[in-house]
Amino acid sequence: RRYLESVSPYARRLFHQMAVPDVDAIDGLPPAVALQQQRGAPTTRSSVGSVTTLSNLLRMLYSRAGDYPENQPHLEAEAFSPNTPAGACPRCHGLGRMYGVSERLMVPDPSRTIRERAIAAWPPAWHGQNLRDIATTLGIDVDRPWRDLPKKDRDWLLYTDEQPTVPVYAGYTPAQVRRALKRKEEPSYQGTFTSAKRYVLETFANTQSALMKRRVEQYLESIECPLCGGKRLRRESLSVKFAGLDIAEMARLPLERLSAIFEPYAASNSSAARKAAKDHPERALVIARIAEDLLARLAVLLDLGLGYITNDRSTPTLSPGEFQRLRLATQVRSNLFGVVYILDEPSAGLHPSDTEALLRALNKLKASENSLFVVEHEIDVIRQADWIVDIGPAAGEHGGRVLYSGTPNGLKDVDGSETRRYLFTNGTRIARAARAPKGELKLKGITRNNLNRLDVAFPLGVLTTVTGVSGSGKSSLVSQALVELVSTQLGVTPHEEDGEDVLQRTPVSPTGGELAGDLQFVKRLVVVDQKPIGRTPRSNLATYTGLFDAVRKIFADTKAARRKRFDAGRFSFNVAKGRCPVCKGEGFVMVELLFLPSVYAPCSECHGSRYNPETLKITYRGKSIADVLSLTVDDAREFFVDAAPVRRSLDVLAQVGLGYLRLGQPATELSGGEAQRIKLATE
Repeated sequence: RRYLESVSPYARRLFHQMAVPDVDAIDGLPPAVALQQQRGAPTTRSSVGSVTTLSNLLRMLYSRAGDYPENQPHLEAEAFSPNTPAGACPRCHGLGRMYGVSERLMVPDPSRTIRERAIAAWPPAWHGQNLRDIATTLGIDVDRPWRDLPKKDRDWLLYTDEQPTVPVYAGYTPAQVRRALKRKEEPSYQGTFTSAKRYVLETFANTQSALMKRRVEQYLESIECPLCGGKRLRRESLSVKFAGLDIAEMARLPLERLSAIFEPYAASNSSAARKAAKDHPERALVIARIAEDLLARLAVLLDLGLGYITNDRSTPTLSPGEFQRLRLATQVRSNLFGVVYILDEPSAGLHPSDTEALLRALNKLKASENSLFVVEHEIDVIRQADWIVDIGPAAGEHGGRVLYSGTPNGLKDVDGSETRRYLFTNGTRIARAARAPKGELKLKGITRNNLNRLDVAFPLGVLTTVTGVSGSGKSSLVSQALVELVSTQLGVTPHEEDGEDVLQRTPVSPTGGELAGDLQFVKRLVVVDQKPIGRTPRSNLATYTGLFDAVRKIFADTKAARRKRFDAGRFSFNVAKGRCPVCKGEGFVMVELLFLPSVYAPCSECHGSRYNPETLKITYRGKSIADVLSLTVDDAREFFVDAAPVRRSLDVLAQVGLGYLRLGQPATELSGGEAQRIKLATE
């Protein structure tokens, strides 16, 4: 922010600026680089290669030293990027995927007839009836089960690009229609046929209605581009080879394998280097220079335990810990000095055996005369610190104080520190009696990513942990294969991100294998992950867990609310009748200052309460609905001591250690761990 203040106001408008911190003065502040776990807006165009700049080196290598087909002109490096017009496949525009439809999606129940709306993708109401009447005129049996219709007729109804215009006899039976056509009777009107595929694609592309767009999107799927085969590039770019591979094939190799391929080219006395020098001396020099740089960057990534990921893997599929380590590797190679690096739990998702490599990378940054500020829970990382700042003593309103700042040994004498107990002793362990399993969930022949025909059994009715080093296949087995197979068996669809475009969903390899045995002990599958519980400040702890519904009902049942005929909806800040009309229930307004950071100020009308004055007049035990949202979970437990439905939810939230959170705390302010515990408490 200080740097941006030194450039012109016009230039400042082009940057996203951080808010001005609420401090009086900061002394001795060097340049700072924050390596947080969260990423920007997820997109499949962002990959491991683009984050680490490995893709730039590969593109330069293929452009300057690739093996071109005879008579093909030279291509610039941009031609090997799917994110530029020069390189992107003209059919899929560099995504590698296209919108497609399938009979499985458009006709979910083939036992139905066309009259019974077997073609679910067709429009509802009159438009759908019109298409069914046109099908009758065209001689299609609309009263025959879909599965019994000739395949030729089924394919034509679903996929044809023809749009014949035919007479329609509204309200006629099929026999009456045939008779009317024979007699050439005057039709009710002339109708134009549209196939299900054409209707879905055209509606998705052209409709202005968000509701219609969502309706037809459920019949779309992402398919591999037939022109580039999912490689995202033009044919000319894919025809250039290096080491027998095109650039897309090279990018699909694990980083360990990529390093092994380029090692011979970096050594000047290797057979690969001598062969290149014999044919084209200048080409050998280019290969050697790029190979050296590639290997140096890859060495840092391999040291951080990331050798199993591929260069083309999209960043939305990476765990927060993996993504942060990628950015850390980039900084290690930057050779900056005098910089403050701020890291947010860099050991997250890291197996203890990989922690040493992480510490080596951090020590390299420190050795380059940089300062490292690390937010961390992992004891092994804390023990390597030269200086510890311990904040506490507890969470939320019970924290916020600096308990200790000094060398690690000095923390021994701080009685109020929870960190001290675990850093200098073994802490406390909860003793539990081991439970006996109530059966097994068996998977057979699982093939997914690096899993190859794996047989595994999970005991039911107990807590099972799946362990292994980073990249060993834990997530592939549990979060992917297990979830998909059990969901299919239960007849449910795994949850997908709301509002996510079909083409932006990262394509995944299908899971091979099956469930062995039945699911008699499994009635429901719930995935509890660290994804946010909401994308906007309107989503909060109270709304996600459902306890806000009970709270609003309590307010609606008060005498004052009943006298004014206020229902539970009146106490929602998402409904117009109860919320503040100025801020629309946000509680704040944004003031855009163009060349200065935007300022968020409490709403001048409701002063941050989110509600209009009439709603705030209704109180329960002396508190308004806005006052209740400001309570912490611990305070709310005491306040709602006699309200069993609310108290039950609050008790569970307190049990998972979230007593310090406010009921109305926006979802955007919650950490991944807090979001995960809220989901767990909701269950």
